[in-house]
Amino acid sequence: MVLPLLLVIPLLSFSNQIYGVFQGDMYQDIKLVIQILIIVFTMAIAIQSYLVFSHLLSNQTLYIGNMFFIIALLELVSLFFSQSREWNFMNEPLHILMRLYLAIGFILIILNPKKRLTMNHRILTYGCSMLFVLGSVFLAYNSTKILPKNWLDTIDTMVHLIAIILQILTIAIVSTYVKKLPKRSMWLISAAISLIVSDVFFIVSHDQSAIWDFSALIYQFLAFYFFLKAIYYTSVEKPFQQLLKIKKDLEQSQQELRFQAYHDDITLLPNEHLLLKTLKENLHNNKEQKAIIAIEIDRFAAIRSSIGISNSNKMMKLVAERIQAIVPPHYFATKLREGQFVIYIDHVKTIEELLQFCLNLKSAMTDPLQVQLFSLNGNLNIGIALYEDQWTGEELLMHAQLAMREARQIPQRFLFYKPYMSKGIADRILLEQDLHNALANNEFYLDYQPQVNLKTGTIESVEALVRWRHPTRGFVPPDVFIPIAEECGLIIPLGKWILETACTQAKIWEKQGLPPMKVAVNLSLGQLFQQDLVEMVQDILQRTKLDPTFLQLEITESMTMNIDQMTQLLHELKALGIQIAVDDFGTGYSSLSYLKEFPIDCLKIDRTFVRNVPHNPNDEALVSMIISMAKHLRLKVVAEGIEEVDQLSFLIDGGCDYIQGYLFSKPISPQQITDTYKDLHHHVDEVLTQLQYIEDYII
Repeated sequence: MVLPLLLVIPLLSFSNQIYGVFQGDMYQDIKLVIQILIIVFTMAIAIQSYLVFSHLLSNQTLYIGNMFFIIALLELVSLFFSQSREWNFMNEPLHILMRLYLAIGFILIILNPKKRLTMNHRILTYGCSMLFVLGSVFLAYNSTKILPKNWLDTIDTMVHLIAIILQILTIAIVSTYVKKLPKRSMWLISAAISLIVSDVFFIVSHDQSAIWDFSALIYQFLAFYFFLKAIYYTSVEKPFQQLLKIKKDLEQSQQELRFQAYHDDITLLPNEHLLLKTLKENLHNNKEQKAIIAIEIDRFAAIRSSIGISNSNKMMKLVAERIQAIVPPHYFATKLREGQFVIYIDHVKTIEELLQFCLNLKSAMTDPLQVQLFSLNGNLNIGIALYEDQWTGEELLMHAQLAMREARQIPQRFLFYKPYMSKGIADRILLEQDLHNALANNEFYLDYQPQVNLKTGTIESVEALVRWRHPTRGFVPPDVFIPIAEECGLIIPLGKWILETACTQAKIWEKQGLPPMKVAVNLSLGQLFQQDLVEMVQDILQRTKLDPTFLQLEITESMTMNIDQMTQLLHELKALGIQIAVDDFGTGYSSLSYLKEFPIDCLKIDRTFVRNVPHNPNDEALVSMIISMAKHLRLKVVAEGIEEVDQLSFLIDGGCDYIQGYLFSKPISPQQITDTYKDLHHHVDEVLTQLQYIEDYII
């Protein structure tokens, strides 16, 4: 925009000196070159608009092309006539018409609203342009015959003045689009300014051989150059830039899709697809020892069911960060399904290297994982498989996962793969599938084992024990299906069913006339992470109408490691009026400090301690210590697994409160308890009499 105006300064200041450079035919030759360039530029605009219209189908594009097509043809006719002395008189009227067409046509095109046309309009308008040019030539020819020479000069001046006014109006209109279409607007405004300067020079010039006439042609040429730039930007450069942007966005989208296809969206680690692809490409490349380490978060399915998807994803991300922090650069860490990570090592130097890495992993997970209000233990199960010839990548991965599954059963929590691990996996998978349908098919049922109050000699409570009667396998032991239920997340609905069934049965016994009996129900680790556990227990008590004092919830000692979280939860449960017991006391790994923090009513001595009493002095000492500690803490004591009279005698002498075991009754059905309630008490009396336990039974 500034350049055309700056060029005016030397023309005004040094017009004579500049004009002096051009002598004789040199001026006419340069002027001829400028006219030819003007024709080339205007024809280029016309052709470009003609071609682009087939894609844009815009009325403005079509009309601009037609206008410059007319200008190009008229300039060509004018150039032809200027070379002949006989037809030289046609130059001035043609010049007047071209300036008038350009000024009026351009502003009309700008004011014309945009709309889409058809290809038929292109043929029609360009055809009419030819007729319009012929009419213009005819008009110019006759105007010289009719109008005097001085009139043409006056008309020429007036047309240039009108053109200046219209160009100023054009600038005002185009300026409103500067923010929306900055480049195009700048080119068009520059073209309008150049035309204004050109018109001024044409008005000033009275001689076609003067410097002002030549300068006017220069500015006219600049104007058409700017017009061409504007058309080129609109029809070619801008669409091309948009195409480049689309291509760039497409490439970026492809990269993002590729990243999403080969990476986990939570941890951003490579996923199973990329792992298998890497194994396929690299596993057989060299003779170096290769290995896969499969890692899972212990009981993750149960944790996920309890704390929700969002919180479990945050937990997963924290675990991934800790793993990444200790993974060496040449280890390839990936994320598999829920709760599982896999690390591929393509060059194992020593077995000790793998063992040390596993120990580092366990050490990294020592501190609890803080997720919102949950403080979670990130215990890991780790399986290691060393590559052997003829194994595929899938087989190597599967063997590491088998070792990881087996590692759940041992305290160290990491194992190397051995061939025997492959034998029982198919049966375990089938059992897991059947477990999903067992609850819906009513294949579970509860047995109840009586608990005898040694102070009263009566059965005051029972422990609810879940059983599974498989339609084809028959009886499936709890120690087989309970761990599977915890792993696959089914322990939550199963635990709710157990609790509701036990509470309902307690009310049924009450309606049948039996004395009120407290029912003890075990809670799983997964249920303790269940966000609505307290609300669920309260809802079941309300629906079954069971007095909360006749419900006892049992937790295992290993669940008490997170004291802060457990303290709040147990206090909320205790507020409902129920009782809390610690099951399998003495078998856990936690600190005994929880005994003074938790609102506990009862300790249950695990059968492993009772089994060798009174034959093993160490076990006797441990049991006596537990009973003494409980008495000082004002807690009741229940001994499990009583099968011999000598065991019972030792516990009575030690001051144990309750006992349960095969000596009195095995776990039996609720109907058997109803039918044999008196017989069970009679059997209790016989056993106690056998011990010559003579004491008034008082509460």
